[in-house]
Amino acid sequence: MSNFLEDIIEKDLESGNVKTIKTRFPPEPNGYLHIGHAKSICLNYGLAKKYNGEFVLRFDDTNPLKEDTEYVNSIIDDVLWITGLKKEDLKIYYASDYFGIMHECAVSLIEKGLAYVCELSPEEIRKSRGTFEKKGTNSPHRNRSIKDNLKLFDEMKNAKNGFVLRAKIDMASPNMNMRDPIIYRVLKGEHHFRQGNKWQIYPMYDFAHPIEDAIEGITHSICTLEFEDHRPLYDWTLANVNTKAFKFRSRQFEFARLNLTRTIMSKRYLKSLVDEKKVEGWDDARMPTIAGLRRRGYTPNSIRNFCLSVGVAKANSEVDVRQLESFIRSELNATAHRAMTVIRPIEVEITNFDETHKRTLDFSYGLSIGLERPIEKEVSRKISFSKKIYIDESDFSLDPPEKYNRLVKGGFVRLKSAYIIKCTGYEKNPDGSIKKVFAEIVPDSLSGNDTSGVKAKGVIHWVDTKTAVDVKVRLYDYLLNDEEGDFLNKLNENSLEIVIAKAEKHLEKSKQGESFQFIREGYFVRDEKAKELVFNRVVALKDSFKS
Repeated sequence: MSNFLEDIIEKDLESGNVKTIKTRFPPEPNGYLHIGHAKSICLNYGLAKKYNGEFVLRFDDTNPLKEDTEYVNSIIDDVLWITGLKKEDLKIYYASDYFGIMHECAVSLIEKGLAYVCELSPEEIRKSRGTFEKKGTNSPHRNRSIKDNLKLFDEMKNAKNGFVLRAKIDMASPNMNMRDPIIYRVLKGEHHFRQGNKWQIYPMYDFAHPIEDAIEGITHSICTLEFEDHRPLYDWTLANVNTKAFKFRSRQFEFARLNLTRTIMSKRYLKSLVDEKKVEGWDDARMPTIAGLRRRGYTPNSIRNFCLSVGVAKANSEVDVRQLESFIRSELNATAHRAMTVIRPIEVEITNFDETHKRTLDFSYGLSIGLERPIEKEVSRKISFSKKIYIDESDFSLDPPEKYNRLVKGGFVRLKSAYIIKCTGYEKNPDGSIKKVFAEIVPDSLSGNDTSGVKAKGVIHWVDTKTAVDVKVRLYDYLLNDEEGDFLNKLNENSLEIVIAKAEKHLEKSKQGESFQFIREGYFVRDEKAKELVFNRVVALKDSFKS
């Protein structure tokens, strides 16, 4: 089923309005991209690919005071990662390369009497614009002569004044964006990653964007609904500026932005978390940035499938974050290797097992059915078993709740790929917590060859103390609490818990970025930056999302 943007494109192609479509993703390099930007990347790239068109990445680098090379490089990496393109196949443009053309366009507006230099302060301009109920009032400089405007604009160019250039449109317009908007301002800052100190005046986004689109020949300029009221200014700009550089009189179309529950979707708020050191950085695995999701263990395929499932709408809505989680969970269920890791270990001593004895068992770790890749031929590996093992503290209870199918005093439980054991006793720490559990192996109960006749209620995971390795495990929760209130009040102070877990030795062979299902615990990925054994929880095992 097509969406409204595809309907528009197909009509344009059929009518001959366009011969080949061209789309763009136009980020400002003032921060890292987040999952909302991923939707825009997938949409623009997907449309170009579907209709055999062209897709470009263009940086709207028109504010040197907020932009940085780090952000440029991160955005390029993210776009390549999401689309699967190679860098040599991605066309990259910069708005700053068109500053000369934009300046010419501004001069042409002045010469046509459609722009003027205004000396009012930002506060005075804001007040003069009026309200939705009240018309704006003209600037006292609105009717300045063309000659004087050209002179003052040239002074602006050389930073000899701090004035602004405004388009002369309509101070009574019901659209506030059309009430003589500012199109150029003086910024005394080095454009250090592209233009250096060449320019002291910079175009506003609403003026620069349509010019960039037209120069590049963008046929369908697709943006979010927040820019819908800006479209008349987009069209006005292209209708009134004079330049031979335009390849196509571009058109703007809007779609609903992505909003996720319990997720920060504001670059400004995300930057504040980084600046205030509430997180480790832009790629902290709790962050909804593309870099953070990648470090968390999400894959490009899972993000693309999620964005496809959300669809393209004309009205804003909020999507349950669990819908995003369901896609990576489904993928990892089919692709992640299995391993046993005890997150919160307590020791179990097998009292009827020889202290010096050690056994090697076959641990079955076959992947689930319905794989995107063939099931591996080798579906088991050797693991050691000795007198002392670790189990998770949640798998033993002195006061078990109803339907608790794990280990209790006097009860039986099966150890995954091993024996049935019976709890015979325990030791407590001074604070009353369980220090150690004592158990016995049920004779003839080895998994796959059980003739004991004993029925264990449940199966739990474990690791051998003799071969277990320590791994640092990061357990993540949402950055925002599910509560009402402003950003700071909703911030979850307990969004990260770090524990030292006990894992089977096999994980020493893992590679950075490799994903695992820790049996009964969840899906984890080995951190791509840490040299030691650090695993980030991607998502829990249970899928609570219902479409």
